[in-house]
Amino acid sequence: MKLSYVKGISFGLTSGIITTLGMMVGLNAGTHSTLAVLGGILTIAIADAFSDALGIHISEESSNAKNKKEIWESTIATFVAKLVFALTFVIPVLLLSLEMAVIVSIIWGLFMLGLLSFLIAKSQKEPVWHVIGEHWAIAILVIVATHSVGHLISSYFGELS
Repeated sequence: MKLSYVKGISFGLTSGIITTLGMMVGLNAGTHSTLAVLGGILTIAIADAFSDALGIHISEESSNAKNKKEIWESTIATFVAKLVFALTFVIPVLLLSLEMAVIVSIIWGLFMLGLLSFLIAKSQKEPVWHVIGEHWAIAILVIVATHSVGHLISSYFGELS
């Protein structure tokens, strides 16, 4: 697979996992509202997919990449990967209770991040469990942090709703 596609897909998939899980966990902890979580997923899928695609586009341009076609390939691959993967989190929210949907989404996200990390480790000839562990540790940190922030917001500002 071309490097431009690998960059875009890797970035979009990783961002789709981390951003969507963080948002879901935080909104669930703060609101316990299926509507808020669903709206958050759809917002992330659209707005953040465009944002990440523009970010990778500008990053590639600023690194003096000469091949405009490859810059656009990375841009489009980032957008599609982020959009499509973020939308996969809608399925458990529509089919399960919110608490179960969040748990299933965390498992799904960590599984896919682990699979991506495995492929990266193999291609770079790095220790598989080191790469997976590093990426999972960051994802879990995001999940714990957003869960805590959601609870804090609910505790301090819950009476405003």
